[in-house]
Amino acid sequence: MRILVVEDQESIRKMIQALVKARGYEVTAVNSGAKALETVTERLPDVVLLDLMMPGQFDGLEVCRRLRADPATRSLPVLIITAMSGDDVKARALEAGATGFFNKPFSPIALLKELERIASG
Repeated sequence: MRILVVEDQESIRKMIQALVKARGYEVTAVNSGAKALETVTERLPDVVLLDLMMPGQFDGLEVCRRLRADPATRSLPVLIITAMSGDDVKARALEAGATGFFNKPFSPIALLKELERIASG
């Protein structure tokens, strides 16, 4: 399974990358929403792990909306991993088309279980 990690903080990006790579998944990691959209068109992943707060033109919500608007990526699973909390944040992410939502700090076990569920399913 190919996973795209979209996270602007290098330490968190590397931690998520190492976590999913250790499970045998193929991982590409980028640090911006624009790079995520570019990467998806170059090589479609099976899952996107997406931060909400990112610098630049596209935050995570906009990336998710654009993925949902494109017929090629409409059904691509998008898991949000964010430090933003609150029911309103989760509601906006789900409204934008997120498949799942994890607050930082998140449970690595819960994330891996969700990835396994998507992979088997």
